[in-house]
Amino acid sequence: MKLAILGGGGVRIPAFVRGVLSSPTVAFDEIWLFEPDELRRKTTGRLAVELATALGQPGAVRLTSEAEEALQGADFVFSAIRVGGDRARVIDEEVALRRGIVGQETTGPGGCAMALRTIPVLLSYCEMLASCAPAAVLINFTNPAGLITQAVSLHSSVRVVGVCDTPSSILDRLARFLGAGRDRIAFSYGGLNHLGWITSFAVDGQERIGTLLDRYEELARFDHVFAAFDPAFVRRLGALPTEYVYYFYEPAGYVAAVARAGASRGADVLRLNAELLDAIMAAFGTGGVDDAWAAYSMVMGVRRDTYMRTDTEGENQQAQARARRGAAGPAELTGGRPGGYEGVALQVIDGLTARSPGEVIVNTRNGASLGFLDPDDVVEVPALVHGGGVSPLAAGQLPRSARGLITQTKQYERELVDAAVSGDAGLAALALALHPLVPGVTVAREMISEYRELHGPHLAYLR
Repeated sequence: MKLAILGGGGVRIPAFVRGVLSSPTVAFDEIWLFEPDELRRKTTGRLAVELATALGQPGAVRLTSEAEEALQGADFVFSAIRVGGDRARVIDEEVALRRGIVGQETTGPGGCAMALRTIPVLLSYCEMLASCAPAAVLINFTNPAGLITQAVSLHSSVRVVGVCDTPSSILDRLARFLGAGRDRIAFSYGGLNHLGWITSFAVDGQERIGTLLDRYEELARFDHVFAAFDPAFVRRLGALPTEYVYYFYEPAGYVAAVARAGASRGADVLRLNAELLDAIMAAFGTGGVDDAWAAYSMVMGVRRDTYMRTDTEGENQQAQARARRGAAGPAELTGGRPGGYEGVALQVIDGLTARSPGEVIVNTRNGASLGFLDPDDVVEVPALVHGGGVSPLAAGQLPRSARGLITQTKQYERELVDAAVSGDAGLAALALALHPLVPGVTVAREMISEYRELHGPHLAYLR
């Protein structure tokens, strides 16, 4: 089998490639990394290539600056592109924050700007893929994952499924809190990407959602991602929101936290990623793949450990994270099981190749899973992934307020996809005005105008 990765020099890709190469079930004869940026080819791209040799599979990973070479004959394609790079994310967030509006890369105006830059580019790759490998499956990592998956699903002939590790990560955290293995739990989950709720959580057949709600203060102390929500509010809601729902429930808290921190998460990530590339380059200059992996793992570990800290606590806590990582010593290149995005993606591949069909939370066409949405809307729900494709399952009964948020946000997504496909700047502003976090058409028009100016050629197609 051949795997192609669009955005093969992304900072997550070395860990992803390591996970794929270490998988006991999924085996690729070829992994092609398409990366147009020379610096990333020389750093994260090179690291991914050399990891294959270190893991006993020399030549398995190849690096190219030509998309067609990567896509030709592929069985699976992963999209991990970031049009405009890390600096574009900072622009996306700061345009909103200057107006006191949530500025986050996947939600609200930030997600809108990122989607507008990304959709035309990814659809052009899909045209190429349809010619080079018409039977391939596109697994979309690119954010905002649900919205991008919707655009590909509706406007290309490519088979697509979107993946995100947020729901599975929350389920793992809840299982650890209750002292249960993941194989002992059953759950109900539904929503859109980064807008989802867990409505049932059973251990060994016994419903425990009430226990989790009753012990929510303890849960918040156990894991900081739950601390962003008011316990009394969550209990009244009767369901557990995933962490990105914070931006919808506490927009003023987010804006105040970023003001205290003095920089958005995008600015933090921009600095960390620059440090990461410098560290990999320096490690290869004086050592080999083990040194480069150690440098990579340190910075990526700090990035993971500080996830959402700026947004919820007003302080990124990088100093504390670096101290903990330094005390733990360098990361081992071998060992460990695939987790995060790579773990979810490998579950999807296992299912689609019929090696191990199973239930996975993915972004896919709704069908009848969420009855209040259209069948061709892309939703994030559990699905049976098998040799015949992806079959969405019933998502369970969501709270009425959650259904309202989902309905309004999905309407924004539908209109935004239409705007990106048609190149209509006015429609893009109308779409953004529909988002629950945006206070009306006038502000939406101002932001779309500013995004067009600041992103230059990436949004020049909007008229």
